[in-house]
Amino acid sequence: MKQVKKIAVALVLFVATTGFVNAQSKVAHIDVTKLLATMPEMKTAEAELKKLQETYSADIESSMTELKNKYTLYENEAPSKTAEENEKRAQELQGYQKSIGEFQQTAQQEMQKKQQELTTPIFEKAKAAIERVAAAQGFDYVIDAQPGTGLIVAKGKDLLADVKKELGL
Repeated sequence: MKQVKKIAVALVLFVATTGFVNAQSKVAHIDVTKLLATMPEMKTAEAELKKLQETYSADIESSMTELKNKYTLYENEAPSKTAEENEKRAQELQGYQKSIGEFQQTAQQEMQKKQQELTTPIFEKAKAAIERVAAAQGFDYVIDAQPGTGLIVAKGKDLLADVKKELGL
C-alpha cells in the first residue's frame, strides 16, 4: 500500500513537472524603433512628411506675414478712416486670423493622416517579418525592447539582426 502511494505521488510529481516544463514559453525581444529606423521605407516616409511639413509651414508663415502687413497698414490708416470703416477692418483682420488658425488645425490633421497613411504599411511589414522570424525560431512571445516600454531585463534572444536579415537590410 505504501509503495502504491509512493508511485502515485511520484507519478503526480512527474506529470506536474513535465506540464510545467512544457508550459514555459520561449520569449525574445526586439527594439522595434531601431528596426524601423533602419528601414529605407521609413526614411522615405520621414522625408516626405518633412517636405509636407515645410510646405504647410511656408503657407502659414506667408499668411501670417500678410496678416501682419494688413494690420500695420490698417493701423497706420486708422486715424484717417471713419469708426465704421475701422470696425469693418478689425472684423476683417479677425476673420483672416481665424482662417489662419483653421488652416493650422487642418494642416495638423492632414499631417497626422499622411503620417498614418505612410507608416502603417511599414509597421505591418516589420510586424510580419518579426512574426516570421519568431515562428521560424520557435518563440511564443516577442517583447518590444524599447526603453520605457516596461521591459526591465532583456536577457532573452534579440531578434533585431534576424529580422533585419529577413527584411534584406
